[in-house]
Amino acid sequence: MEKLFNSTDAGTTLQTNHEGEMLEEILDRTGQSRLYLSTDPNIDLSQLEALCDSVGWARRPLRKVKKALENSFLVVSLWEIKGHQRSLVGFARATSDCAFNATIWDVVVHPRFQSQGLGKAIMKFAIRKLRSQDISNITLFADPQVIEFYRRLGFVLDPEGIKGMFWYPD
Repeated sequence: MEKLFNSTDAGTTLQTNHEGEMLEEILDRTGQSRLYLSTDPNIDLSQLEALCDSVGWARRPLRKVKKALENSFLVVSLWEIKGHQRSLVGFARATSDCAFNATIWDVVVHPRFQSQGLGKAIMKFAIRKLRSQDISNITLFADPQVIEFYRRLGFVLDPEGIKGMFWYPD
């Protein structure tokens, strides 16, 4: 069993499903459902859209979301299993040059599951997967209200004075 959390967080165990996909089961505090992390990029777009809606994100064209998933280097999803029902409750993805750099995008946890260490679990899982591919430079973009969350995971603002630049169409 590999622990990703401190004693106040949920515990985790690593396992592999019958397709060889890495899964990480998270033992929730209530014992009423099972949670697990998956790297399967085949995600129901309507469930992903509902998850993004739950946190108030702007809607994006589903064809573009599908294309973004297809072109992602890593997709991490967090699922709740209750009885025979499986629900998407967390998500993140990363793009990469497959050698040096990766950028994490679209980190989201359903409000009902926030403040339980699950965003931390998603991020640590993603970082571990990226590092296992020898990717050493991991970046992300953070809204002001979540900067402290990412700081606690080891991310820093403007390392070495580097300033990001953006180009947008008119």
